[in-house]
Amino acid sequence: MIVVAILADLYTPVASASLLAVAPVAAVTTLRARGIVAVGVLAMGVHAVLADVEGTFGWQRGLANQIALAAVTALAVTLNRSLRAQHTTARNARHTAAVAQKAVLPNPPLNLGELSVAARYTPADREALIGGDLYVVQQTPHGVRAMIGDVRGKGLDAVSAVSVDIGAFRFAADQADDLPALAQSLDEALLREGLRRHGEEESEGFTTALIAEFTPGLEQVRLVNRGHPAPVLLGPDGAARVLAPTQEAPPLGMMSLGRWDAPVDTFAFPPGSTLVLLTDGCTEARNRDGVFYDPAVRLAHLWSRQRRLSGRPPSPGALLDLLLRDVTRYTHGRVHDDQALLALHRCPGG
Repeated sequence: MIVVAILADLYTPVASASLLAVAPVAAVTTLRARGIVAVGVLAMGVHAVLADVEGTFGWQRGLANQIALAAVTALAVTLNRSLRAQHTTARNARHTAAVAQKAVLPNPPLNLGELSVAARYTPADREALIGGDLYVVQQTPHGVRAMIGDVRGKGLDAVSAVSVDIGAFRFAADQADDLPALAQSLDEALLREGLRRHGEEESEGFTTALIAEFTPGLEQVRLVNRGHPAPVLLGPDGAARVLAPTQEAPPLGMMSLGRWDAPVDTFAFPPGSTLVLLTDGCTEARNRDGVFYDPAVRLAHLWSRQRRLSGRPPSPGALLDLLLRDVTRYTHGRVHDDQALLALHRCPGG
């Protein structure tokens, strides 16, 4: 801006003072206070030289403009300090949110025997870092058990419900003899939480959830689906299959409205297979034409393309990263809901 002001003053009738005043303002977001003052002093010096060369360094064209440049520089310093204070506050808030997310939604173990695990969480509000989706994986006396879910609502109430869901799962997963008993324990935990909260949470608080259990030898996976998007099973050859429930069942936490039996569906889980669990932030993502994203079709495509490019199948973590980027590309960055993803891969020799 200073160079532009010099050229404008020398070759056009434009006064340089107004352009020189832009320089310290432009430095607000890039320099610290000392740098802004240096830019302001430089602008004042350039203006004084130009006015002196033209013989116009009087009260109106000289001292008044110098005072204006000094005032703009002081204002720029004040704005800089205010922006830095806000930046520090925002950074501290993000750090606190990140700590809270790790406390409420810790990363699952990378390996549980012959089972490799990866998880990803992307909130719709990138500044929030935490929301109402959840996942949890745990080694139990009954085999590896996992859950992915999506609680009703947003904000702190949703985070509180996530904490209740995960805490109830961690306790019940070790105690329950089978998946129906585990689902019932989660139902009861959410019902108790709703009674404590009263109001809307008592009658409308619920969690869509998919609960998975791997047999000790990993030959099979058992699923109970409580109103949640069906998972996708990628075979050793990358072929994708949607594991839809044989019977629809309502979300967890709706026992006050009645009781429903959710069937346990059993599927083969051969070596080299990957089970991908996801939330509706992925399945309900739409492109500009309003067409829903199809995770099964896209996962098979992403798996095959990565296999061609690298010569080997993608790892669980790499597969989830490819999926998240693909959803963002498909929606042109207009993702309106949180996305939680969980991939469980049986090693080829397992």
